[in-house]
Amino acid sequence: MDTVLIILIVLVVLALAVVLWGVGAYNGFVRSRNLIQESWRQIDVELNRRYELIPNLVETVRGYAAHERNTLEQITALRNTARSLATQTHGQPSEQRAAVEAELTTAVHNLLVSVEAYPDLKSNTNFLELQRELTDTEDRIAASRRFYNANVRDYNTRIESVPSNIIAGFAKFEKATYFEVNDPIVRQAPDVNFGEISQRPAAAPESQQQIQAPRTDAGAQPFQPPQRAQQPDVQPADAPPPPQQEPGGYRPPYTS
Repeated sequence: MDTVLIILIVLVVLALAVVLWGVGAYNGFVRSRNLIQESWRQIDVELNRRYELIPNLVETVRGYAAHERNTLEQITALRNTARSLATQTHGQPSEQRAAVEAELTTAVHNLLVSVEAYPDLKSNTNFLELQRELTDTEDRIAASRRFYNANVRDYNTRIESVPSNIIAGFAKFEKATYFEVNDPIVRQAPDVNFGEISQRPAAAPESQQQIQAPRTDAGAQPFQPPQRAQQPDVQPADAPPPPQQEPGGYRPPYTS
């Protein structure tokens, strides 16, 4: 009887431990999900702030940089598409919205870079204020996005891990969506062309461009310039005799 009672007590304790662990795991998933939603709301606020700034930026640039018409039209279209997707998803993240926001980020970045060719626009007070506000907004979006994605990573890891995945499957917790806005301009590696450099003849150092005397190595014969073959002096028969050497080194002229 005592043995049966002990076994029952052990089973009850194990069952209570499993239940308590399940409740704790469930509550942990709820806290993580709420944290993800809270961190996403910070991103959504900044995205809506960018939606409000872009029309003013477009109108300001349009008055100074008429040549940027295609870029302005692209930014306006992307802004409208992103705002429409935000309305359709009730402000929640989605892969499609993340892709559109990535394109919008790149387009705005390209526009701010292209206006460097317009000195009058760069000195416009309204444009400078819009540029500053957009830059601050992009910085806050990037910081909020990192915080959001970190929470999503922890949440998704718990959903896929054992044994917490049992509670996630039983309570139908689904994986959260990352919000990755990748800027291809920032991630693109610089294009370095080594072909032109490799085909370019290497310039010889100035010291090597001068004519250098041959080097004489130890054990090697010194360089000797080529010698002309000496021809025997043959004088014609009727040639006058050579002058006699006089003391003092004086040579009198030939006499007939």
